[in-house]
Amino acid sequence: MSTDPLPQVDPADVEGRLADGWQLLDVRTDAEWAEARVEGATHIPMDQVVARLDEVGDRVVCMCAAGGRSARVTQYLLANGREAVNLDGGIHAWAAEGRPLVTG
Repeated sequence: MSTDPLPQVDPADVEGRLADGWQLLDVRTDAEWAEARVEGATHIPMDQVVARLDEVGDRVVCMCAAGGRSARVTQYLLANGREAVNLDGGIHAWAAEGRPLVTG
């Protein structure tokens, strides 16, 4: 197992990656997604990522609520040939910086 630190980005870095063609993958539950989400994100709950791997791009920013679940998904994607980074602090950090969310 690799001892390399997990690649992470903060919310300020995400916009540039998205402009460069990266996919924003939200791995939260359906209920969390329905409450608030980032416009344009792909929603695949963590427990469905393996079965739906064909929906995941080659370059991915993973996010969840605070960064724990998405860190595990990031590790999985890296092990499966994707270029992946974790959004440090998840949607909570995104919202704390005043970045836009779709609600409801």
